[in-house]
Amino acid sequence: MTELLELNKKVHQVIPGGAHTYSKCDDQFPSNAPKFIVKGKGCHIYDNEGNKYLDWGMGLGSVMLGHCYPRVIDAVMEQLKLGVNFSRPSLLEAELAELLVDLIPCAEMCKFAKNGSNVTTAAVKLARAYTERDYVALCSDHPFFSFDDWFIGTTVCNAGVPKAIRELSLTFRYNDIESLKELFKKFPGKIASVILEPSTGSPPLDGFLEKVRDVTHENGSVLIFDEMITGFRMHISGAQKYYNVIPDLATFGKGMGNGFSVAAVTGKREIMELGGITNNKERVFLLSTTHGAETHSIAAAIANIKEIRERKVNDHIWSIGKFLQDGIRELLQTMKLENYFHIGGYSYRLAFGYKDSDAGTALEMNTLFLQELYKHGVFMQTIGITYSHSEKEVTETLNAMEKAFSVCKKAVESGTVKSFIQGQTIRPVFRKYN
Repeated sequence: MTELLELNKKVHQVIPGGAHTYSKCDDQFPSNAPKFIVKGKGCHIYDNEGNKYLDWGMGLGSVMLGHCYPRVIDAVMEQLKLGVNFSRPSLLEAELAELLVDLIPCAEMCKFAKNGSNVTTAAVKLARAYTERDYVALCSDHPFFSFDDWFIGTTVCNAGVPKAIRELSLTFRYNDIESLKELFKKFPGKIASVILEPSTGSPPLDGFLEKVRDVTHENGSVLIFDEMITGFRMHISGAQKYYNVIPDLATFGKGMGNGFSVAAVTGKREIMELGGITNNKERVFLLSTTHGAETHSIAAAIANIKEIRERKVNDHIWSIGKFLQDGIRELLQTMKLENYFHIGGYSYRLAFGYKDSDAGTALEMNTLFLQELYKHGVFMQTIGITYSHSEKEVTETLNAMEKAFSVCKKAVESGTVKSFIQGQTIRPVFRKYN
């Protein structure tokens, strides 16, 4: 253990935060969480001490088929033998672009990058160029759009973002169309785009998405769907297909490459072409990244999407999710813990959360529950259901959850959840100070 702690300390000396994604940092986990993951297979992961965990985090939801999935790995390995980066486009780029144009309703063109932040920012840039406006309206109920200034400036972590940039980003509430209308009244003719996730834990109510589309277009703005989470998971063609509400632009990433780094901004030709080289309009320097179309990642995405379509992966994910969701609800009801936990969302992407109580904060309950779950070999920071999960894994998970809930219930009955926590309490990702 001492050796492991020393290794963890060294990592923090050379990497700010100790990880390259804040959601993977130590402050997001109880002290007994695995410190380093060395391999994964299917829906299991292994840490550097040889411990095996049933994995529901699945690379922050980026793995949709399973770790080290054969068809994807085979496609990647074949491409690695041929080289991964050239000074001219590869044929694979056109193949993946055509595949996305065929699948995604709004996609008449697409452009690739390595992560979601880059493509959401690219979509915002396109909207600003297309409308010749500066303001962006984004949904405040959705947790993350980009690490770039236009979004991070709206959070408490806005250090380093100029005030002038922060003032160009406006916020509205999900399922509250009046909050969006109010922005258009306050900033008439100035809002370039409206960006939101089509849905997360809460579904759109009373035709909300249709109303957002209509209000956005009535005011001459561009509608952008961030489909990082919904894309390929909710429906192989995205939430825009599931709800039949077509945006002007849409971005994809998680679920696209089964963990490999690949993302895309897609949309209407008249907007996307602003980033091209054949139009006679003012040039938009859209995305120009050396590694944006590395062939092994493109090959992974093609294999992944074809597998999703051919294996009816979406049906499997919805079915397994419902089995897990129903099981959690039954446990919470049986153990009378509904006042301390909640399970919602869609079956394909469960929203499992925690509530404040007299016995402790939601973050304290989060910490205690995960602490106890890890003791029984289940890793569940979030719930990302994959094709590799089966009813067997759900049953194992529910058995472990029952044991974890039992400890949580004892903590509630004692009146102080914190006294049951071994080590630090999980902290919010977005906070003003460390």
